[in-house]
Amino acid sequence: MTQSVAGGQAVSPRASAAALGMRVTKPRGLWSDAWARLLKNRMAVAGLGTICFFALIAIFAPLVAPYSMNDQYHEKVYVGPVWQTGDWSFILGTDAVGRDELSRLIWGSRISLIVGFVPVAIRLVLGGVIGIVSGFIGGRLDNFLMRIADVFYAIPDILFAIIMAASYRDTWFGQQMGGLLLLFSALAIFGWEGLARLIRGQVLSLKQKEFIEAARTLGATDARIMWKHIVPNTLAPVIVSLAFGVPSAIIGEAGLSFIGLGVRPPTASWGNMLQDGLSSIYSQTTLIIAPALCVALLLLAFTFLGDGLRDALDPRMKQ
Repeated sequence: MTQSVAGGQAVSPRASAAALGMRVTKPRGLWSDAWARLLKNRMAVAGLGTICFFALIAIFAPLVAPYSMNDQYHEKVYVGPVWQTGDWSFILGTDAVGRDELSRLIWGSRISLIVGFVPVAIRLVLGGVIGIVSGFIGGRLDNFLMRIADVFYAIPDILFAIIMAASYRDTWFGQQMGGLLLLFSALAIFGWEGLARLIRGQVLSLKQKEFIEAARTLGATDARIMWKHIVPNTLAPVIVSLAFGVPSAIIGEAGLSFIGLGVRPPTASWGNMLQDGLSSIYSQTTLIIAPALCVALLLLAFTFLGDGLRDALDPRMKQ
């Protein structure tokens, strides 16, 4: 598009604006615009910062932790925190067998974050594939896959996770990776159905759009349409759903470990640290307050981030 000026010379609107001294800015895309709006949400930024802090602690646990995860100092059993004893050797005290509480919290952050992300990633793969195929192909296949999702949706997920963990805990499968493999399976076998329904609804609305019809007219295959056009346009609600899904996996691991069906001891996780601290809840409350506080902070961080992502990725929130 051009504009005419004196002398009959045609120039672009950008050149006209520059000639008038106007500042020309390149329009922002969806993701850059969403990122800019996310940064304006203080609670979301605080949540993202908290998650990054715990992630760095988990990654650099061998360098940050004062002691190893299972180092025992039998002459230092049930030592109080530093504000009670003044002993900086054990800042948060020790447990019933003389293990440093702070070190176990740091090492336990690895388990909580891994259990938070791995089952959610498995749910994303299952729910994503089923949702895209069901919504795009439709017909009898859509009806069949959604009835399977209904069956999984009707079963209480936490009850099934408890039954599965209790049944296979002492088997070869339950002993792999300190019980993490069983925990991943127990937490990931449910939860994908909600994501599949969400993606299916997005695909049903997108496949009727004009740009999909244009791509099909130009000869694009179904696989290319799904990968290049359908998947990118379903990412916004999926990202928000995943941000809220991670806390449910973390609290699921903490609950299973608290009742003795999660990560196998002596591997430290915040859930089994809560179980260990329960016996000393009146004599040394730090042993149960510290892991509970870490779980609460991480859950709040993901909740704030999820709220911020929902507002940032919602086009109706754009002013």
